Amino acid sequence: MNRTARLYALVEELRAAAPRPLTVAALATRFEVGTRTVQRDLQSLMRSGVPVRSLPGRGGGWSIDRQMTLPPIRFTADEALALTAALASADASTPYAGAARSAAQKIMASMAGPASAAARELAARIVTLPTDGDSAIRTAVERAVTDSMVLRLSYTDAAGRVSDRVVEPAGLLTTEGRWYLIAWCRTRRAGRGFRLDRIAVACPTGEQARHHDLTALLLGSAAAGAVQPTALASLWRVTRS
Repeated sequence: MNRTARLYALVEELRAAAPRPLTVAALATRFEVGTRTVQRDLQSLMRSGVPVRSLPGRGGGWSIDRQMTLPPIRFTADEALALTAALASADASTPYAGAARSAAQKIMASMAGPASAAARELAARIVTLPTDGDSAIRTAVERAVTDSMVLRLSYTDAAGRVSDRVVEPAGLLTTEGRWYLIAWCRTRRAGRGFRLDRIAVACPTGEQARHHDLTALLLGSAAAGAVQPTALASLWRVTRS
């Protein structure tokens, strides 16, 4: 078994046993390698962001948080190439760009042979102009949307007017290369769209936001005809069922 396959197998072994920890010795026996090799593999998984952790003491060992991981997904070569291209095109101003980059790296690392060479060649042909997006603002917006948390914004509108807003995020909208936070604005008592590159400050309040239907907030606006991206539509239907 090569190292890449062993790393995947280690994750699945830990997932199958979770929440019970497994010792390095037991894992070494299972994969017929030395304990030092297993220890290095586990450290590599931890550095790459896989939620494995070491539990010290009697009855301890290594475990994984099953809620934070997915089982292996067998992509075809074409699917992996498409994902690599899509993820590589996410620039610094795109929401969840950091997660997209790490996902692309994991896909690339999992591929071998001609598929790997094709993916690397494709990645080398995709370039993007850097932007001046504020990573702290983008991160605050990402977390607010993911966790449904109220945000306090300092926002500059199209006319150059600056205002302070308290908003309850409903979702994200993209059009013509721009990203917008769609939210219920407590200040205006209505649904509003906030262009991410016009947000000067985004401070999480720690308060849980109420649920707001994204489609309902867009009604009557220029974005009323917005639709779910094709790649996400099936996922959206599953979460609604």
